[in-house]
Amino acid sequence: MKKVLILMVALLAMVAFVSVAVAQKAEGGKTTTTTTTTTEKTKAPKALKATGTVAAYEAGKSIKVKAKDKELAFDIAADAKVKGEVKEGAKVTVTYKKDGDKMVATGIAAAAAKKAKAEKKEKKEEKK
Repeated sequence: MKKVLILMVALLAMVAFVSVAVAQKAEGGKTTTTTTTTTEKTKAPKALKATGTVAAYEAGKSIKVKAKDKELAFDIAADAKVKGEVKEGAKVTVTYKKDGDKMVATGIAAAAAKKAKAEKKEKKEEKK
């Protein structure tokens, strides 16, 4: 009997608590809800680089670079930084990011043209 009485008191207490909460909400009473949010640091995508020889170049639009055993095609971003003279056959380093399945060049740096070996030999002979 005592157990039944304890259960009924507990049940009445719960009903009273719920009915007060419902009445407050129905009357437009302010209810506060506490939520916890986790702040995750979103890192900017790491800049990727590809180095190779220019196979094709269309200024401001696209560039194809032959790197080792494969050819990579990049769209060129409108704000891409281009350093040096980019032309077919030039050695370049392309800084890019992936945008879905596309690779978008954000920077292109052409290596300085090397002097011909014959010129170097002539300079060495002149020094002797």
